[in-house]
Amino acid sequence: MTDLVLIPMFPLSIFPLPGELVPLHIFEPRYRQLLQDAETRDISFGIYFNHVSNTNKLGSLVKLESVLKRYSGGESDIVVKCHDLLQLKTLYRTYRDKLYPGADVHLMEVDTITPVTPALVERYQQYMQLMNVSAQPKKVSAFHIANELNMDLETKLKFANLATEKKETFLSNQLHYHLQILEKTEKSRDVFHLN
Repeated sequence: MTDLVLIPMFPLSIFPLPGELVPLHIFEPRYRQLLQDAETRDISFGIYFNHVSNTNKLGSLVKLESVLKRYSGGESDIVVKCHDLLQLKTLYRTYRDKLYPGADVHLMEVDTITPVTPALVERYQQYMQLMNVSAQPKKVSAFHIANELNMDLETKLKFANLATEKKETFLSNQLHYHLQILEKTEKSRDVFHLN
């Protein structure tokens, strides 16, 4: 975890994990200013997961990937990519002389590179086959699997709060649960007949 750093902040009720791409619709003047700064100065900014269950005050460090559409009224549809997680210490109404908020945060410097164990890779490949996804990366990290599982916000938060050594067990259990659902769905197709 890094020392305290001041970064631009965008409080939202979403919690992207590292590697995840997220579409956003930007319409408020303060966040249009943030988008302009992200484009012209190539800055990263935080998305604070503004939710009652977020007791550890976690958020995501994201960077602008692309602007999909600009509207005549100044609104935009964009895509951001999460690169790290953060822990919020203090949220400020404005960031320096800007309209948008800022925050003092600790960047968590999560490991998105180290491959998971072969047993977890095997379970992950079973899941991907049942999802009819054939193209898979050679090296699979814990966050790669977490993003593929499309976990809800509460589950993502549980995963992010776990110690590194417990993340694989958590993912293995998640994969086991998803595999059971997919297998039961496959079996039920044989039971129902269309007329």
